Amino acid sequence: MSDRENLRSTLLQLDGRGYKAYKEIEGSYQFPDFTLTIDRVQGDPFASPSKFIVKVPQSIAKFPRSLYQSASREVALRDYLTRQFERVARDLSSYRGTGKSGLISIVRTGQEILERTSAFIDDEWVEARFLVGLPARGRTILGRQAAEMLCKDIPEIVEKKLKYASLNAREIQKHVETNEDADWLRQQLKERGLVAFIANDSILPRRSGVDFRPLLKDAVAFQSPPSLEVEFNCPNRGAIKGMGIPMGITLIVGGGYHGKTTLLQAIELGVYNHIPGDGREFAIANSTAVKIRAEDGRSIVGVDISPFINQLPQGRSTTNFSTENASGSTSQAANIIEALEIGSELLLVDEDTSATNFMIRDRRMQQLISKDKEPITPFIDKVRQLYRDYGVSTILVMGGSGDYFDVADTVIAMENFQPQDVTEKAKAIAKEHLNKRIREGGERFGKITPRIPLAESIDPSRGRKAVKLKVRDVDEVAFGEEDIDLAAVEQIVDPGQLRAIASAIVYAKEKYLDRKRTIPEILELVMEDIQAKGLDILTEFPQGDLALFRRFELAAALNRLRTLKIF
Repeated sequence: MSDRENLRSTLLQLDGRGYKAYKEIEGSYQFPDFTLTIDRVQGDPFASPSKFIVKVPQSIAKFPRSLYQSASREVALRDYLTRQFERVARDLSSYRGTGKSGLISIVRTGQEILERTSAFIDDEWVEARFLVGLPARGRTILGRQAAEMLCKDIPEIVEKKLKYASLNAREIQKHVETNEDADWLRQQLKERGLVAFIANDSILPRRSGVDFRPLLKDAVAFQSPPSLEVEFNCPNRGAIKGMGIPMGITLIVGGGYHGKTTLLQAIELGVYNHIPGDGREFAIANSTAVKIRAEDGRSIVGVDISPFINQLPQGRSTTNFSTENASGSTSQAANIIEALEIGSELLLVDEDTSATNFMIRDRRMQQLISKDKEPITPFIDKVRQLYRDYGVSTILVMGGSGDYFDVADTVIAMENFQPQDVTEKAKAIAKEHLNKRIREGGERFGKITPRIPLAESIDPSRGRKAVKLKVRDVDEVAFGEEDIDLAAVEQIVDPGQLRAIASAIVYAKEKYLDRKRTIPEILELVMEDIQAKGLDILTEFPQGDLALFRRFELAAALNRLRTLKIF
């Protein structure tokens, strides 16, 4: 194996040559404290940056085993190392020529703690995967600048951020313990009969719709109403109190701008853990919670939406329903059935993003348009059956229809971002104003039938050998010749998740789509493989930019493939 001086010498010799000559430095180099692997060199200064890997022996890094002894702690420590690397790499990156010259970068992180392929740790090594923009002027190699980057800047990053002695031990411990406590709380929810928990003193509002850091100025700290307050004894921080949302049907009500949607958004992102200081570290939701909304224009393939929609004009069946351009109500029905198919135990619904005719049909409308002329059974008539027949709870933000008081188990009113338990008052109002609307849709929710996808309908290769995948933020993935629109899938929070989801669809196609396995069975096998072997199994070569996703978001992407066909 070559060493640092060989690398420096080669880079100086390459100075002034054409950019493609950088290919000569691919390979591994032994530095005094670590191994540097140049895995792939970009062919052009404007192309995707070169892929690098650093591996530091634990005999040098010296991270205590207690910091990564469990899966929860390991994920948190890897997340912490990625964030530290990101910070110092950003400071050291500088303009050194054309295009991406001078860039040193690792994946960008948000407020969530996610399992990523950017950093790894075990008893032998600490590993970081990152990108480098090898410097050039035009397409002429700047060898001296490259030598400074690779032989000076990268060792500085390793020294500052990949060695335990150089880091803040107390900060690391807090990061790891916060993640572990959040995981522990999520595991306790079902045992306590809860679907969500929001700790007292949480800060739920965000700075803006594009800045997801906590709103610090004028933010109101969350406090549970006494009747809903529960207490847990976490492994690390000890006693913690907050609002527990019980299983069943919960309404979040209140005036506009008082925090209804803010609370629901905290719950929908409570399927993930958050970094210390986020304000939602202990806003925890059932891990299977799925946000449901209307999604005009989405494709639907072979979904049994008959629990909600039946008796279409011209006798069209809804037990195996497909369309390339769904309406709001039809898409919302399909989104619910698809979530149930994959095993969701908690649905999250906001009236602001729902189809009105899907949510409610009041008595006056029932009188004007008889049931035999209306194919839609509104959600209000199915939500109780869903809990009774399948044990699936629902949390709804509802500011416009008191009819839902009749079916609610718990009613929480938000006032100036503070929750009030108004369940008894809501029930009294419901009893006083007897609802004269007629229940629709029968006595049972209806069947949930898992579907079997056809492998040949999933083709990301554009008819060629190479697979073509490209991610655009968290909203869209170019999958072969098709763009999968995921703008309405609100629980994808990181571009790395979307990259991994796209690769996982290809992995599932190649390994498990066999005209026998159902979608839930296929996704369960994919998730089991990832849990056993890591995200690297999804790609031919190691990638540093993947992040773990849930099977629900993988299903959402698969279901939105317009080429998908069902057996």
